[in-house]
Amino acid sequence: MLQPIYVITILGGLILLLLFSGAPIKPVRFIGQSIIKLLIGALLLFFLNVGGSNYGIHVPINFATSAVSGFLGIPGLVALAAIEKMVL
Repeated sequence: MLQPIYVITILGGLILLLLFSGAPIKPVRFIGQSIIKLLIGALLLFFLNVGGSNYGIHVPINFATSAVSGFLGIPGLVALAAIEKMVL
């Protein structure tokens, strides 16, 4: 099993390697934007669950629902809430 210091050292080395060698810009930007959208989707779901608790709406926060709400935005969030309310 890896010790935490080894994991931190390996990740730090990879970051330094990318800083010195340079990384292709487009794939890195696409991955970064995708991660940001997933995080925004999870945050939107959190606020939906907090606000919807009074109305019996609870959408689980996982990769699939975060992706739908993050990439589609408010319409995706409304669709998830409608699916949860009608189907589940």
